[in-house]
Amino acid sequence: MLARELISEVVPSLKTSDTGLDALNWMEVFRVSHLPIVNNRSFLGLISDVDIYDLNKAEEALGNHSLSYTRPYVFAHQHIFDVIEVASRLKLTVVPVLDKEEEYLGLITQSDLLHTFADLIAAHASGGIIELELLPNDYSLSEISRIVEDADAKILSLYVSQPKDSEKLCIAIKLNRVDVRPVLNAFDRYDYSVKTTYVGDDSYDDTVKKNYDALMRYLNM
Repeated sequence: MLARELISEVVPSLKTSDTGLDALNWMEVFRVSHLPIVNNRSFLGLISDVDIYDLNKAEEALGNHSLSYTRPYVFAHQHIFDVIEVASRLKLTVVPVLDKEEEYLGLITQSDLLHTFADLIAAHASGGIIELELLPNDYSLSEISRIVEDADAKILSLYVSQPKDSEKLCIAIKLNRVDVRPVLNAFDRYDYSVKTTYVGDDSYDDTVKKNYDALMRYLNM
């Protein structure tokens, strides 16, 4: 999934001649806290609602405002993981997208990013989650996959993280089955350390789905 595929068709960019009030109105409409300033196709920077409030002259043209974020962006060919990294590191509600000539193509909203990432990690699918804890040298994706599949299950998504101040990796595995006991037994036979499990029964899946749907409705308000 590349940045060009996530560009919003509805959220507009701003011009330096637009006022702070114009910017705040559009931010309220689309429930974002940032918008790009673009003249022709030249990306000048990203303005935030805090920038406008700090100047305390909302009627002033945006060209007179100082920008907290001069030129945060991703290129069209970059992966969604790169987009998430920029959005997370800078705490952005939109991420501008540029082509290889650094001309503005559009933006990606936080809401669209969350929707797409949820699909990537199979958040909508029913199934249990197992978290393993192991040393980096012991990590083998092929072996973990074989163990899971030998237990008559499939991996829907898997991600690896390393908690701070820990030598061990945390491997979170989303499975395609609710009953994870056969997989747990298989990991136990191979001496894997299971940190925790989230066993999905019907009520659990319904709760997760309701919470996710509520979050999506909030973001789309």
